[in-house]
Amino acid sequence: MSKHTFSIGGVHPHDSKISRDCSIQPLPLPPTVYLSLSQHIGAPSKPIVEVGDKVKVGQPVAEPGGFVSAFIHSSVSGTVKSIGSRKDLAGNPQMCIEIAVEGDEWAEGIDTTDTLITAIPEDNKAIIEKIRLGGVVGLGGATFPTHVKLSPPPGSKCERVIINGCECEPYLTSDFRVLLEKGEQVVVGAAILAQVMGNVPCTIAIEENKPEAIAHIKEVIVKLGYKGIEVMPMKMRYPQGGEKQLIDAVMHRQVGSGALPISEGAVVQNVGTAIAVYDAVQKNKPLIDNTVTITGECFPRQANLLVRVGTPLQYILDYLGGIPEEAAKVISGGPMMGKAVSNLEAATLKGTGALLLLTEKQTLRAPESNCIRCGKCADACPMGLEPFRLNRLAKANDLEELENNSVQDCIECGCCLYSCPAHIQLLDNIRLAKAAVLGAIRARAAAAKAAQDAKK
Repeated sequence: MSKHTFSIGGVHPHDSKISRDCSIQPLPLPPTVYLSLSQHIGAPSKPIVEVGDKVKVGQPVAEPGGFVSAFIHSSVSGTVKSIGSRKDLAGNPQMCIEIAVEGDEWAEGIDTTDTLITAIPEDNKAIIEKIRLGGVVGLGGATFPTHVKLSPPPGSKCERVIINGCECEPYLTSDFRVLLEKGEQVVVGAAILAQVMGNVPCTIAIEENKPEAIAHIKEVIVKLGYKGIEVMPMKMRYPQGGEKQLIDAVMHRQVGSGALPISEGAVVQNVGTAIAVYDAVQKNKPLIDNTVTITGECFPRQANLLVRVGTPLQYILDYLGGIPEEAAKVISGGPMMGKAVSNLEAATLKGTGALLLLTEKQTLRAPESNCIRCGKCADACPMGLEPFRLNRLAKANDLEELENNSVQDCIECGCCLYSCPAHIQLLDNIRLAKAAVLGAIRARAAAAKAAQDAKK
């Protein structure tokens, strides 16, 4: 058994990988796609097309709206029908570009063949520019623009690239299938990332419940002959795939409160991001699709589908036979960190990785009882926080003490909720409190900047 794991907290939910044997299959194109302009961390993108324009697959339709932002490309060929507000999966309005699908004609210059290209360009600036132009963002959940992550601030130095193939969230199997079926592209993408960061060592971390993937990636590394890339089997432990937890497990370094991974010499990327980097650099293919797991014990057709960005969720579920009667809730993501879907007409984003269907019994919350200060939530917190204290401060709306107790460091993994014998909704309460504190921090920073500007 692997001993590689993080040093603080964590829980051990059943992995429930019931879709692990489902090979990746392409989803037929929907009649219409809806491309959100806010599908990455940072500023929303700005449309560069107009209603009535004809577009091809891979053609840019929106440009970055700021430094931390990303290009968005058409995932289909067709006609732009509208640019306006549309509800996302939570029912909140988001600006979207609606494209009526009229075929699958790709933009010029994109290599759509299966030929593996292993020779890596030598110009690192040109590589990062291709990644930027390809609209690549992190596909491990945060959707941070990848070109920004690969351009650390002056004085920062990367010592190791870590590719996150842990997929510790229960039910999810898309990364596992990518490692098995597209392992060569993952390794080439990892090699590109390691070169860009200064030819540093690269670790591909995979949880030990995926022995086939571990063996396959080891074989691919030997076959392709890249130096400095290793596979590290990881202990099954949630949230093993958390960015700071991986750095702890692989490099035995802890990222400080409010600090970025690069402060400890690490750059972490998901296996899906490594594929997207390969596509952008070697194939000139922008990020227009992603592998999505559709699963749940109540769902008769388990699947891992290659889905074009902007595909309506209802279309995906209908393709697999529709939602069964016993399904009470659809989750975008896994059961620990996923978000409940209130609007099935919402469309997939670049970072959509799974649709999980749960029964009423599985979603039923036990009644809360009083906190007995047992400390199990604190023991389980991988960030070393005290969720019982944060929950009490959240109820009191004490933003100052919440900040002093580092609520902003919460990664919203759900370990506290999972471990609480009193069934207190710790995650919900702390998540809302964290948002309020982050809002106060931003307002404070904006006020300070305004005061500084006024003095000039």
